[in-house]
Amino acid sequence: MESSTATQPDNGPGSDDLLAHLADYEQRSLAHDAGELHRQDKTSNWSGVGFRIRDQLLAFRTDRIEEIISPPAYTAIPGTRDWLLGIANIRGNLAAISDLGWYLFGEPSPVTARSRLILTRFQSRLAGLLVDEVMGQRHFHADDLHDDDQWNETPFAGLVDHSYPVGDAVWGVLDLEQLEERADFMNGSRDDG
Repeated sequence: MESSTATQPDNGPGSDDLLAHLADYEQRSLAHDAGELHRQDKTSNWSGVGFRIRDQLLAFRTDRIEEIISPPAYTAIPGTRDWLLGIANIRGNLAAISDLGWYLFGEPSPVTARSRLILTRFQSRLAGLLVDEVMGQRHFHADDLHDDDQWNETPFAGLVDHSYPVGDAVWGVLDLEQLEERADFMNGSRDDG
C-alpha cells in the first residue's frame, strides 16, 4: 500500500528568486500607480471630439455629441438655404442636416469617404452637422487653453474664441452654444425677398 503525502509547493532552486522578482514588480507597480494618480489629480483635462472643416482643426465637447455617422441619405426641404441640406431619418428620429462648411464658407463641402455627420441637439432637437473629417476623441491639458483672437479674422468669428496648441497644430474650440444662438443658422429658411 502506497503512503499518501500532501502536495507541497515547489521550493526548488530559483523559487526564492521568482518570489523576489514578483515582490519587486509589485513594489514598482504600486509606486508607479501612486505617482501617476497623483499627477492626474493635479492635471485637469478637457476632452472633445476633433474634426476638420476645410483646413481648420476644431474640437467641441464630447457631452454635446449624440453620435458620429457617415453622411446618410436625406430629403431636401424646399424653401431652405442651400447649406441646410435636408432632413434625414436617423434610427427613427428626424434630424436636420446642415453642411457646416457651406454655412461658414459659402461653398458646399465636398463629400468624401472621410466626411462625417456629427449628431448633436439644438433646442432639444436632433441635428446633424456635416464636417470634412472626424479625427476622434482628443484630450487636452486644461492649462494649455488660451484665448485666441486669430479666429476673429475667419468665418469662425464668434464661434471659436479659445484654442489648444499641440505641436505645430492649433485646435480651435467650437462653441456650439454660440452656433445655436445664431438666428441665421437656427432659421434655415431662404431669404428670397
